[in-house]
Amino acid sequence: MPTAEEDRTSRRRAWCVAHLLRHAPDHVVADLIGRLDAPTRKYLCRDEWLSASTVTLLLRLGGEEDRQYVARNPHVVGRPLPGLPGPARYAARPGPSPELLREVGPGPFGTAELIALLRRHGRRPRIPLTLLRMPHEPLDPETLLHEHARDPLPPSAVEALLLAGGLTREVGRALLDAGRQDTSGYRWYRPAVRAVRMGLLTCDELVAHVAPAHRTLLLANLPEAKGLRWSLPEWTGMRTAVARALRPLRDDPRLWAELRRHAPSFPGTLPVLVARIVRGTLPAEPAGGPYVPGLDPAVTSLAPRAAEPVGGVERELALASLAVPMESVQEDIRWVRDCLARGLLTGEDVIRHKAPACWALDEDHWLGDVNHPDRHDWAAPVLAARAEADRLFALAIGADPDAWWRVAQTLPDFAGTLPHLLLRVTEGGSVSGRS
Repeated sequence: MPTAEEDRTSRRRAWCVAHLLRHAPDHVVADLIGRLDAPTRKYLCRDEWLSASTVTLLLRLGGEEDRQYVARNPHVVGRPLPGLPGPARYAARPGPSPELLREVGPGPFGTAELIALLRRHGRRPRIPLTLLRMPHEPLDPETLLHEHARDPLPPSAVEALLLAGGLTREVGRALLDAGRQDTSGYRWYRPAVRAVRMGLLTCDELVAHVAPAHRTLLLANLPEAKGLRWSLPEWTGMRTAVARALRPLRDDPRLWAELRRHAPSFPGTLPVLVARIVRGTLPAEPAGGPYVPGLDPAVTSLAPRAAEPVGGVERELALASLAVPMESVQEDIRWVRDCLARGLLTGEDVIRHKAPACWALDEDHWLGDVNHPDRHDWAAPVLAARAEADRLFALAIGADPDAWWRVAQTLPDFAGTLPHLLLRVTEGGSVSGRS
């Protein structure tokens, strides 16, 4: 039976690891989860700051005990677990309407007939979900993928197949290749969002399999819309994964210019496009393709930007105040929010200068937990802070699981800033990027 002090230590370690795993690639997440002791792993499964990809890997790689702990976590939504939205929820839908029965018949449908019906009724996911509940032969994956490669299925039909088609992970990945399907169509992004939310794929896997490449870039900068969309934690996770795929471009403006030129017409995935840009194996002139709305702002939002000029006494005082915790968390939050509102601080500043490092990684300690569906009412500072933390982790420890584990062990009790923590772990120079 653990003592109260041991229990508090396990809780704090799980809290720190949950924040750390939001910035780690999938293989590092899997490695760190495997190294945790049983009490810490239990509290990690019940932590409210778990990212979607971490939950997916916990369910995929963990045991029945992990699944039970995650199932009792009220902050995990959209996963196929008992009592939570998932395929079981859609299996309980009412049967087909009389109008649909008159049009398509009672079934059973063959694979080719079912695919044709999904194409015809693929405007909204409601009818494809109903069709998949009607009697039909087991879907032949080869036929399904062949038909999808010949002429991609509508997004709502793909979403319904992911939810209720009983497909393997490999088939689900293949369905995310949309070919030359128009991104201005109705809710084209829903299958990708659904694949992450239902636990089929992690954000890294989504980046590796969504095609064409410009769709992946657009997924990192989706416009606000009603209905199914990224939550703020999912959005930051997607931007982290996309930024990781773009990291070989470094801050070379020539390579980023090549990305802008070739992304609209490149048929493959984003990692393949980036690799070919770096190797210089793309044709001099990109193949002609349609204009992709929103692509240029998406690339701009992901491209490295020059550091803002430092100046002004008020800004310097605001930066210095981040290293001195105030008497209460509420007072600290009010001060940081006021500085953010006045433009004295940015999310990057908080990550670089706020102490301790675990507080900087937890937006609740400087933005507060407000009554908002996305937990935080200001998305811009959160996105900026996550991007800066991603940059620091990539610069200091890369994809080395041992280095990430040393950070996880050091973070709970470290009193300094995140750059100082990474400096201690790596025993190298400063990684803050500031002179």
